Amino acid sequence: MALHPSIASGVSEILSRLGDAKVSFAGQRVLVTGGAGFLGSWVCDVLVAQGAEVVCLDNLSSGLATHVAHLHERDEFTFIEHDISQPYYPEGGLDCVLHLASRASPMEFDKHPISILKANTLGIWIALGIAKAKDARVMYASTSEVYGDPDPRFVPSPETYNGNVNPVGVRGCYDEAKRCGEAFVIAYVRQHGLNARIARIFNTYGPRIRSEGIYGRALPRFLDQAISGKPITIFGTGEQTRSFTYVVDEVEGLLRLAATDNAKGKVVNIGNTVERSILDLARAVQAASGTEVDLVFEPLPDDDPLRRCPDITKAKQILGWEPTVTLEEGLVPTVAWFRDQSA
Repeated sequence: MALHPSIASGVSEILSRLGDAKVSFAGQRVLVTGGAGFLGSWVCDVLVAQGAEVVCLDNLSSGLATHVAHLHERDEFTFIEHDISQPYYPEGGLDCVLHLASRASPMEFDKHPISILKANTLGIWIALGIAKAKDARVMYASTSEVYGDPDPRFVPSPETYNGNVNPVGVRGCYDEAKRCGEAFVIAYVRQHGLNARIARIFNTYGPRIRSEGIYGRALPRFLDQAISGKPITIFGTGEQTRSFTYVVDEVEGLLRLAATDNAKGKVVNIGNTVERSILDLARAVQAASGTEVDLVFEPLPDDDPLRRCPDITKAKQILGWEPTVTLEEGLVPTVAWFRDQSA
C-alpha cells in the first residue's frame, strides 16, 4: 500500500531534517502508544524509515488502523490493539517509550471524559512503569491546554507559566489529566531517576487528521466543510486565537525532543509562534480550498481559551528546533489529502 504523496513527501522531509541534525533511532526498539493516531502514525512512519523497530500500541478509539496498515508488511513494525490504561507487559527490551495515546478533540471532551482521564493518568503511569522496567527513555505528549485560558501577560506562554485551568469545566478531563500526567512524569524523574521529558504540543494539522463528527477540531472541520461546499461553522466571534503547526514541523520537534540527551526532566513547548484568529483561519481555508462558502457563527463553548501561542525559546536552545512551514504552505498538502479522501 503506497503512502499518499503528501504524507510520503512529508516523511521524507522529516527524515532529511533529522539527518541534518544527526538525530536517529536506527537500531532502537521504540514503543509508541497511540501509534495509529494522527501524530502517532506519522511518528511510526518516520521511525520505521529510520531503521527502528516499532511496537505500535493503540485501542483504536480515535486512531485508525488504516493509518498504519501499510507498515504491517515491514518486519520492523508490530501493531498491538490494546488500551494503555490497562496493564501491558511488553516482551523484549525497549530503548524508548513515546506516550501519545489520548483522545484530543474538544468535541470528545463531554462524550468520553473518563477514557481521556484514564489515558493521561493510568496510561502514562503504566508507560512510565514499562520504561522503568526496561531502562528506557520516555517522552510524554502533553498539551498547550495545560495553560488553560492564559493571562494575557503570559502570551506567548513560557513553560514556567502555571496556567489558568477550570478543573470542573468541560475541558477539565483533558486539561487536568494532562497536568496530572506531567506530574507523574516528573515524579518518576525525581524518585527513580527516569530519563523522561515532556512535550507541550500546540494545535497541529496535516494529512491524516480526522475531521468527522466528534473528532473534528477547528482546522480539519473547516476544511471538510469547505471542500464539501458546506458553510464553515465558527464558534464565538472568531476573534479567539490559536497557533497552527504543520505536522512535519511538529513531528520533527517531537522526535528531536525524544532523542536528545539534554532533556531529562524538562518541559518543552513544541508549536508555531504565529498567532492566528479563528476567523483568519477560516479565510485561509477558503483561499486554500478555492471555495467561497459562507461563514456561520455559533455560541462559544464553555471554557474555550481566548488565546493560544507558545514561547519556544527552550525548543530553540535545547533542540535547535523551530517551525518553518507557514499556515498557507501547510494547507496545500493538507487540502490535497482531504480532497483525495472525499473523492
